[in-house]
Amino acid sequence: MPFTRRALSLAAALLLSVSLTVVVSPSPAQAAGPTFTNPVVDAPNSADPTLVYSNGYYYYVATTWSSNVVMRKASTIAGLQVAAEQVVVSTGGTSMWAPHLEQLNGRWYLYYSVEQSGGARRTHVAESAGADPLGPYTIKGILNLMPNNGWAIDAAVLKLNGANYLMYSAFEASDNLQSLFIAPLTNPWTAGAFGTRISAPTLAWETQNGAVNEGPFALQRNGRTFLTYSASHCQGPNYKIGMLEYTGSNPLSASSWTKAANPLFQRSDANGVYGPAHHSFFTSPDGTETWIAYHANALATQGCGTTRTTRVQKISWNADGTPNLGVPVSTNTILAAPSGENATVVDIRNQHSGLCLDDYNWVTAAGAEVRQWTCGTAAVQDWFLTPTADGYQQISNRYSGLCLDDKDWATAAGSVIQQWPCNGLAVQQWRVTTDANGWSTIQNRHSGLCLDDYNLVTTPGAEVRQWTCLGNNAQRWRIA
Repeated sequence: MPFTRRALSLAAALLLSVSLTVVVSPSPAQAAGPTFTNPVVDAPNSADPTLVYSNGYYYYVATTWSSNVVMRKASTIAGLQVAAEQVVVSTGGTSMWAPHLEQLNGRWYLYYSVEQSGGARRTHVAESAGADPLGPYTIKGILNLMPNNGWAIDAAVLKLNGANYLMYSAFEASDNLQSLFIAPLTNPWTAGAFGTRISAPTLAWETQNGAVNEGPFALQRNGRTFLTYSASHCQGPNYKIGMLEYTGSNPLSASSWTKAANPLFQRSDANGVYGPAHHSFFTSPDGTETWIAYHANALATQGCGTTRTTRVQKISWNADGTPNLGVPVSTNTILAAPSGENATVVDIRNQHSGLCLDDYNWVTAAGAEVRQWTCGTAAVQDWFLTPTADGYQQISNRYSGLCLDDKDWATAAGSVIQQWPCNGLAVQQWRVTTDANGWSTIQNRHSGLCLDDYNLVTTPGAEVRQWTCLGNNAQRWRIA
């Protein structure tokens, strides 16, 4: 980068620093947020829920006790209660349950269990025509997961080390135990081999009212992979959530998975919650929180039927890095909505280039590039500002769910920025300083450098890096 592009006299720099009014831009997330109470979706279409957040909306599917997969869409958790149900797949089966919604390669896939005229319960898959979770969907067929077209239900996708796998529940021929299996996927609708068993219900808390492992769902954080699942039989109040951790080198081998000795989530008589299990996890709108969606009953005498309702609550993490699902809350508990739900989405526009900060190429993976692009209305240019500590803020992208990050903890002028899973560390904390004219500098806590229109480029695709804070137009941003 040419020196002349950066040169400022000491006097000019001092004058500029005096002229700046140091004000931390108020974050929309600082406003009092919305609240809700459970259940977020009431009976009857409310068991075995999958809930995802994408592009400004929550999308919800669950068991319907019919042949149809129906979906709800809402911009808030509270809005799911009254959201209309839309049929997205007519399965043609006798009944459908445990639908799982997953995005792969830019399209959405629905994996769902179907029973056809008394035949084996098997996993079917449908594919969206584009990027809208509401479809339209095309049925791709039945996944061949077990020998002799055998029984296989409750499927969910595991993404691990660049490959996709399907986790599901089936009966092991050698002992007839309903267990957890995993199979490789050659594409989203084709298994590359029959599944192998990775967990059987052998512990005492997995065998109450019946020995069952089912409803697997992956949870990943800081390079670790956890597989949570439902244990014991849903017919009793002791249906609960257990966990495996991937500790080996081959996901298809049972020896690569280590089972937690105790359940993570179970009944709370004090809170009037029974059989809390068959669940999914989703991320808050600003990417800072992980939430669980699960079904439960209000009475100990209720079982596997239409009495189960969908509840959600925020989870936390133990000091050893394992998930802490907490205790299922009562339906009288008022909960704050997921973080960012109440935030006004902002654009971040550079004064010199006139371009907006952008999730370049719509990438959602860790390490996603950040560039500048012609300002528009797409979610890749929508950002949440969330207070952290000491006047700093986290900046997360609405589309990717990732946070603006000082890559590799660099501190030299020209350091690269990227998007990375939100972790609250100093490399993801930014001080926003706004002058009297409404233009802001954005300074990283770790590097001490400012967000910069690198090389003073004004065309779409212009790089954004960090540079010694000078307060010139290439480092001034309109946040609105």
